[in-house]
Amino acid sequence: MSQNRINELQSHMADQGIDAFVINDADSIYFFAHVWGYLGMEFGRATIVVVPREGAPSVITPAMEAEMVRTMTWVSDVREWSDGVEREWVGPLDDILKKQGAKSVAVEYDKTHPRVLDALAEVTGRGNITDQTRIISEIRMIKSASEIATMRQAGQVAVAMGEGGRDAIAEGEPEYEVALAVIAAGTRKAAEFLKDDKDSYLVSPTIYNLQVMQSGRHTCLVHGRSTTKRFEKGDPVYLCFCGIANFKQFKLGFDREFFVGSVSDQQARLYETSVKAQQTALAEVRPGAIAEDINTAAEEVYLSAGLGNAYRTGRGIGYSFLEEPQLKRGDRTPLQAGMTFAVDGGITIAGEYGARIGDSIVVTENGFEYLTNMRRELTIV
Repeated sequence: MSQNRINELQSHMADQGIDAFVINDADSIYFFAHVWGYLGMEFGRATIVVVPREGAPSVITPAMEAEMVRTMTWVSDVREWSDGVEREWVGPLDDILKKQGAKSVAVEYDKTHPRVLDALAEVTGRGNITDQTRIISEIRMIKSASEIATMRQAGQVAVAMGEGGRDAIAEGEPEYEVALAVIAAGTRKAAEFLKDDKDSYLVSPTIYNLQVMQSGRHTCLVHGRSTTKRFEKGDPVYLCFCGIANFKQFKLGFDREFFVGSVSDQQARLYETSVKAQQTALAEVRPGAIAEDINTAAEEVYLSAGLGNAYRTGRGIGYSFLEEPQLKRGDRTPLQAGMTFAVDGGITIAGEYGARIGDSIVVTENGFEYLTNMRRELTIV
């Protein structure tokens, strides 16, 4: 599959007159070369994939990770570099581009580390570097059947996390205990999918990253994290799994809100309006639908309830937290079967409460299918 992706990229490169594509984004590196790791440029550890217009790609990797990379990737040309030796990673990058005679070089500009851009400017001249982010974004938009199958597993991991968190909520319990329950439930579900996987030694089931969680009036803070705050009767409890619902490199969107012991009329109205906005948007999802129009359908629900506009209704998901297209104003992309989205409903009353819900879906030939399918009705725990 990765070879086919390289072939598709090279076809676009030929159309655009691009000699080499230098890929530095971790998610795109995985997409094309099936390489993933835990250290990047924030540690001074450059991993780069160079794709020529014709011929085989190369992977440049730190020597300390070379054995892992060779185990993971299908790419045969793996170039190692070491700290303080022969210009480190710039040396092999220079060698590859000169051997290819590359004059025009493409990058995903906003996803390429400034040090890599500076090195490319030295090698080829800054005027020969072009931003071709859109090419890779379009290649990654439509998921294959095997990718969707894995995303369904990721959805089950996410739902297990939601159920684990819900079951841990109780009056008097601190928020961080719910976060711990989420990690445990998601990890155990992920491990079930990996137990018979021959490559499981390369994939950790452990759920990580900080849990987004707020309760009570703190639900106005939207992306706050779990704290030592203890739940009180009547508290709404918002759980966002968008940064931690990750499995086999796929990153899903998923949000749920629960209520401790009771719910006020205002809280119930906000929550039910959020669900209605999400469901109204989802009712518009089908091949040919325009991304912006789906967002408009949700906005009309908020406006009719006298609540004003909310944030975007959805975003493309996959190997990255944010992919294209997006369900927001100004995005006129027609939907296609195989696109995957996080689709949200949500509204915040400043200084009072916030209500949110979110699911991941895949666009099908006739509409959509949930990747995360968990109760959406107002739930008091």
